[in-house]
Amino acid sequence: MVPLLDRPAMAHTVDLLHRHGIDRIVANLHYFPDTIRDYFGDELEYFLEEELLGTAGGVRNAREFFGDDPFLVISGDALTDLDVTRLLERHQSAGGVATLCVTKVSDTSEYGVVIHDADGRIQGFQEKPHPDEALSDLANCGMYLFSPEIFDYFPDTPFVDFATDVFPRLLEAGVPFHIHELDEYWNDVGSLDELRNGTFDALRGELHLEALPDAGPEAIVVGDGSSLDAAELVEGPIWVGKDVTIGAGVRLQGPLVIGDGSVVGEGSALKRSIVLPGTTIQSNTILIEAITGQTGIVSALRPRAETRVGAA
Repeated sequence: MVPLLDRPAMAHTVDLLHRHGIDRIVANLHYFPDTIRDYFGDELEYFLEEELLGTAGGVRNAREFFGDDPFLVISGDALTDLDVTRLLERHQSAGGVATLCVTKVSDTSEYGVVIHDADGRIQGFQEKPHPDEALSDLANCGMYLFSPEIFDYFPDTPFVDFATDVFPRLLEAGVPFHIHELDEYWNDVGSLDELRNGTFDALRGELHLEALPDAGPEAIVVGDGSSLDAAELVEGPIWVGKDVTIGAGVRLQGPLVIGDGSVVGEGSALKRSIVLPGTTIQSNTILIEAITGQTGIVSALRPRAETRVGAA
């Protein structure tokens, strides 16, 4: 639910699903469930996971929702422009019980990687192998398309994990399941660094979001009730939300995001930063490579991690 441009990160994922004709979406809730319910309301259905059940146990918790149709599992913090329609076509043509989204990475030590044959049938996994020992450079993105038969391979325990419980059972039983290699963008917004990377990638147009159709390296997007007229310098890409006040003599250099209702005091200079909604930047402040909120600096930039854009 962390803000990413004009809405929570999860809302961009919901937009993506709607764009591909998926209108029945269930959110499996545990942490701050009311925050999610209050934002999405009747747009989603909900199941509450009162005690943690694991990546697969949480899906089984919502089993009655899926019926007899294939279903997509995607993390609430997955920032992606995945072509869901193409993924479904791959799943149907491969004929397996599961299709796992994967993407090429340069540093396999940060990810679980997937080993497969020439037809994309999965042969095994390695968990965060050193690049010299890796048998694959394809990372598991945690986005899956399943046929309902997948539940036949769940152990009879409350806590079930896909990686340690379900997928090994498929391999042991010789049940076919396959990879779907992404051409699209993927970033799991699981840290402040990745939030920054994903936000800036969206500004530059490397990640395609419905909420930002005019993205690009020099894009300047200004919301209703906001103006950059008083600024001394404006260099894109910049996204300014609604009802933002920009003081005289302000210098803005992108990539830069200033959230709804924020105030940037006169004489300030902002560069490569994210200002969360409702934040006041005092006059003559210099903010470079940081995320800041109402209580002050949230994060300073560390060396940029891998963007994780699939090869086109």
